[in-house]
Amino acid sequence: MNKKLILYFLIVLVLSAVFTGCSGKRNSFVLQSEAFVNNERIPDKYCRGNVSGRENISLPFNWVNPPNDVLSFALIVHDPDGGNWIHWAVFNIPPNYSEIEENASGKNMPEGSIELNNQFRTFGYGGPEPPRGSGIHGYIATLYALNTDSINDLGVYKSYAEINSILEGKVIAKADITGTYSASP
Repeated sequence: MNKKLILYFLIVLVLSAVFTGCSGKRNSFVLQSEAFVNNERIPDKYCRGNVSGRENISLPFNWVNPPNDVLSFALIVHDPDGGNWIHWAVFNIPPNYSEIEENASGKNMPEGSIELNNQFRTFGYGGPEPPRGSGIHGYIATLYALNTDSINDLGVYKSYAEINSILEGKVIAKADITGTYSASP
């Protein structure tokens, strides 16, 4: 191969990487939160418990670049370090929404969405509250882009396994963010 041809291929490769964000995808479905940075500590006010500063205020989330053919979203926040403990399960979020505001649980949720009971057996959001001495827990918030406009017959509570079963065959794409928390700062 001559040097001009190699240089041409290198330029094409570099430009392709620049225009696709080096990930191979031009538009990545992303979930984010104003409250914390991915893999960083969730602030106390979003957590449960009888400790000063913990207010159990539901976390804010927003998302960008969902698939064009999404018909609804589901948001699941769970703690895999606590046996996949469900902290928040929201279904039937309309496709025209791109955020859930801070402290929205039970008050200002996207129109038509359905919140289930969390694993504390309370309605809506139940913030992080790891047992003392259990170390740092990761709390994964996953937003599922679905190929259905609604999921019915949810009942009031579903385990993580039941949620995965409900979502089977309905997920077009998913995006997640992880926050951490421990009983001690």
